[in-house]
Amino acid sequence: MVYRLDNIDRYNHDLGIETLHPLVTVCNLKDVPNRELIDNETTWQYGVYALFLKNTRSCLLSYGHREYDYSDGTVTSFAPMQTVTATPIPGMDHDVVALLFHPELIRGTSLAKSMADYRFFEYSSNEALHMSERERTIYLDCIAKIKEEINRPLDKFSRKLICRNIELLLDYCLRFYDRQFITRELENNSVIATFEQALNDYFLHNDNLFMNGLPSVKIFAEKCCLSANYFGDLVKKETGRTPMEFIQQKVIDIAKNELHATDLTVTEVAFRLGFQSSQHFNRYFKRCTGMTPTEYRKRSRFSA
Repeated sequence: MVYRLDNIDRYNHDLGIETLHPLVTVCNLKDVPNRELIDNETTWQYGVYALFLKNTRSCLLSYGHREYDYSDGTVTSFAPMQTVTATPIPGMDHDVVALLFHPELIRGTSLAKSMADYRFFEYSSNEALHMSERERTIYLDCIAKIKEEINRPLDKFSRKLICRNIELLLDYCLRFYDRQFITRELENNSVIATFEQALNDYFLHNDNLFMNGLPSVKIFAEKCCLSANYFGDLVKKETGRTPMEFIQQKVIDIAKNELHATDLTVTEVAFRLGFQSSQHFNRYFKRCTGMTPTEYRKRSRFSA
């Protein structure tokens, strides 16, 4: 079954629960009377923002071509334009606290301006937030405040207070993810090592650099089986540098070596590194080093 989730009122109706606000809803899926959507394998096409806190292990999630066991005590989050398939585990309940809100709810608010900061909405399902009991208590307190506002009669303060409480919840999620990066240091170090090896291999064992071009962060994220955003945040947290800074440094290091140790023309060096033109290479090199490739070659050979 494919379900396009882009309307809060229709979602509530299909689950058999009352709509208290047309743009936001909070519920526990174990309490909904209509269970067709959650008791059967469903492919969800999101047109809203959604966060799900699982208190029990009850389903497998498929994101792209991979499956993940969505275990207890985790939060997964989804944004508009994402598609996820949920397969229920037989015999397990659905103790899942759900918060869903439509993009129109936050339009023109401070939350809308800061949504880009909440990069975890772009994380894959296997990069769920695993919370401690204390963190879960804080999370549920924020949910309770949102739910309380939804249950009040709508007035001129409702939207502002609901959005502020959602923003508070998302800020706590950022804090909890920050802690998670720290407590998974061993796994993270393995990711960094895999990234560095893949970066070396890209330039050492790639005979088609001119055709393939400069590598993207996404290429190395996929090598590490991570989403680009999660990968970027992890690398930044562990090293203080972004993946793109690593890539740029590798390109410049190789370029400097070629310019210093070979008689290749600047154009030949550019093509060897995957640049489509020497002009692009010149701009790139100067932006990173403060001098053109030709200037660097003259200085390096003079100093040698």
